Amino acid sequence: MNAPPELPLVVLTSRVFPETRAVLERAARVVANEQPERWSYDEVIARCREATGLMAFMTDCIDRPFLERCPKLKVIGAALKGYDNIDVDAASERGVQVTIVPDLLTEPTAELAIGLIIALGRHITAGDAAIRQSGFAGWRPRLYGTGIAGSTVGIVGFGRVGQAIARRLSGFGCRITAFDAAPIDAGVDIEPMALEDVLASADIVVLGLPLTAATTGLIDAKAISRMRRGALLVNPARGSLVDESAVADALERGHLGGYAADVFECEDWARSGRPMAIDPRLTRPGARTVLTPHIGSAVTAVRRQIELAAATSIIDALAGRTPGGAVNPPAQGAAIAASTG
Repeated sequence: MNAPPELPLVVLTSRVFPETRAVLERAARVVANEQPERWSYDEVIARCREATGLMAFMTDCIDRPFLERCPKLKVIGAALKGYDNIDVDAASERGVQVTIVPDLLTEPTAELAIGLIIALGRHITAGDAAIRQSGFAGWRPRLYGTGIAGSTVGIVGFGRVGQAIARRLSGFGCRITAFDAAPIDAGVDIEPMALEDVLASADIVVLGLPLTAATTGLIDAKAISRMRRGALLVNPARGSLVDESAVADALERGHLGGYAADVFECEDWARSGRPMAIDPRLTRPGARTVLTPHIGSAVTAVRRQIELAAATSIIDALAGRTPGGAVNPPAQGAAIAASTG
């Protein structure tokens, strides 16, 4: 009697919910990072040399050399919406299926964007710090800021995230302008404009773009110079859309009124020459900034759904089925099933 075939190995590079692991363990042997800190690039490779499947996260860089050193890899289920940290062309050349989670991150990211706008414009973190440091003796005429009502909010990038931000802004009594490389069919409440016009007219600029070769460094010193003096810049999308050094310069000059971000250049692992840390001028006490540690999708129920969606895509690919969220041709399905069965 023949022994049953060994289950394929799937590596999870980040700590996941127990139910995510349980779902995968029905179809695979699972090796998972159980620590809060990321595995290094070389450590991920070492664990993936014999792996057929990989659940990847924002902290990973899946480039051509990575794929060459993991020859048995057949599917990468990314627990991500943006996948600039994965070389999809190289994966396709090697017959590796890549999947993403296209929808689940949109709503919580847009929700956080509104929080960043309000926190920055209304000096919420500065007010909290003032009370903690000095106590509270009653109202004083200070920390006057920028509200959303009556302001012009410009959304740069009007895909799913940009549209979700616009929906949330619609009840605030503000004017909403938008730019996108694709035609915008936004209805009567949104004013489509060229990028230069959005930057020049907005009191608050919010970014909703993916990171590509064309958008890297889009908001640089030249773009910032087009913005109104005192305007606010909010980035819940990808760190390298913005030149953080140029932002720090503009804050020091008083040209920008404030900067809020949930994402940073230093975490765009696949970008060569990226800064290794946030510009210290953005984090020093008194800086007109609101900074959060990439928590756009950090809603417990949503993170659970994201992981399960990625796990399901991996299982489907291993079984020879076309997985949801595929971003490269899913023609390798039968080959995946044959190689793992």
